[in-house]
Amino acid sequence: MTTLRDAGRLFAGSIPEVYDKYLVPLIFEPYAIDLSTRLSRSPPAKLLELAAGTGAVTRRLALELPGTEITATDLNQPMLDRAGSVGTSRPVSWRQADAQSLPFANAAFDAVVCQFGVMFFPDKVRAFAEARRVLRPGGRLLFNAWDRIEDNEFAAVVTDALANMLPPELPSFVKRIPHGYHDARTIARDLSLAGFAAAPDIETVTARSVAASPRVVAIGYCQGTPLRAEIEAQGPAKLDEATERAERALAGRFGSGAIEGRIQAIVVSVAR
Repeated sequence: MTTLRDAGRLFAGSIPEVYDKYLVPLIFEPYAIDLSTRLSRSPPAKLLELAAGTGAVTRRLALELPGTEITATDLNQPMLDRAGSVGTSRPVSWRQADAQSLPFANAAFDAVVCQFGVMFFPDKVRAFAEARRVLRPGGRLLFNAWDRIEDNEFAAVVTDALANMLPPELPSFVKRIPHGYHDARTIARDLSLAGFAAAPDIETVTARSVAASPRVVAIGYCQGTPLRAEIEAQGPAKLDEATERAERALAGRFGSGAIEGRIQAIVVSVAR
């Protein structure tokens, strides 16, 4: 059985740096702006961020919420190390923490936010219950998750390009995890099981992803996510082969210069 700690170990080695350099501006930044803008409409006094990664949302929150006390957590210390090295516009508290067992008191925060992290939680109900526990009454949980892979053009093209390289028993990491938790009924059920009595607001948000070249996208997906482990398990030379194969497929679909593709996510908000 895969645990959250097992999943966290996948973001190690050079992945945090590649992730931050290539994927954050490619697909995460538009949604970081979206989440921070939503929170800025009614700024919380104390905010907890789960699965902060390399700090894409944290940096935006520090800018948009100047009076908010921010605690940013992630299970994976190398990701937090990268976030800390990049820094924020003002001090925030960085802390390693398991979203399924948070080291905080009951009702300690006015809001909990998580960008593209809930998909990695093996026990999502438990993680949501922990978020509810640390929220004050009336506080809000706000998170996003990638929509179907078919609605995310770069991810779909890369996944199709590598289909023959990876074992057929399971869908690839990209389809299985990042794009594997988008059904609104499932999310509403999990939140209800976690103790949230209010119905969640679930909104689809579409954006455009822009890259300087197909290679930027290929490197981001093949070398900056845990897909890399699946590729490298096939042989020592497979990472370069996979990156080149993804690059060719992207160029064939979008062109060889600067490219642009559709990205789509769901944004979920629910009150404590």
